[in-house]
Amino acid sequence: MNTPKFSKEEIINAFQFRHACKEFDTTKKLSEEDINFILETANLSPSSFGFEPWHFVVVQDKELRELLKPVAWGAPLKLDTASHFILGLSMKAPMTKWDSDYILDMMQNVKQFPEDVIAMYSKFYREFQERDFDLDTDKKLFDWASKQTYIALGNMMTGAALQGIDSCPIEGFHQENAEALLKEKFGVDTDKYGLSYMVAFGYRKEEPAHLKVRRNIEDIVTWKK
Repeated sequence: MNTPKFSKEEIINAFQFRHACKEFDTTKKLSEEDINFILETANLSPSSFGFEPWHFVVVQDKELRELLKPVAWGAPLKLDTASHFILGLSMKAPMTKWDSDYILDMMQNVKQFPEDVIAMYSKFYREFQERDFDLDTDKKLFDWASKQTYIALGNMMTGAALQGIDSCPIEGFHQENAEALLKEKFGVDTDKYGLSYMVAFGYRKEEPAHLKVRRNIEDIVTWKK
């Protein structure tokens, strides 16, 4: 494996380029190679214990996009104009609890741990959930999974920006109503998965109206030497 050779300037330029694109150019579409690249950055994202508590639904069907509009007040213009529109799903407690079938399958068949390592990992994971992070409710477990799914979101948007592709993360939706729709029309098992965010990809119709503004680095970083 080759060591990455991106310059710091190239990477910072991509962060400066990225903004929450409100409207996309409908005449420009991502190639299959581009969207697969973006999804691969999600696939390669880190997660706690390496258990990957996520799933991504790419919504290209125009009728399904229309169905999302009433439950996602922050999405209509993006649904109309984005080249690709993705729903970021996070696993719920039946999938992420330490003794779930999914976790066992990950250890046995994906990570291919030997039995003694599975026993050790299961012990650490149980203690992490029950003692260290107090993940004792379904809501806490889902929120914990969502925090990891957001890592994949950040990596997808940054990966896209490095390729000159625009994006917009979306939390403007009614979660309960959106999940009811996903269950009814999208075939999502909402006992196992919940909606954490939506994200649109494409190419900007116009340049941002304002320059990117952030707090000074001194205001967000404390050094203890």
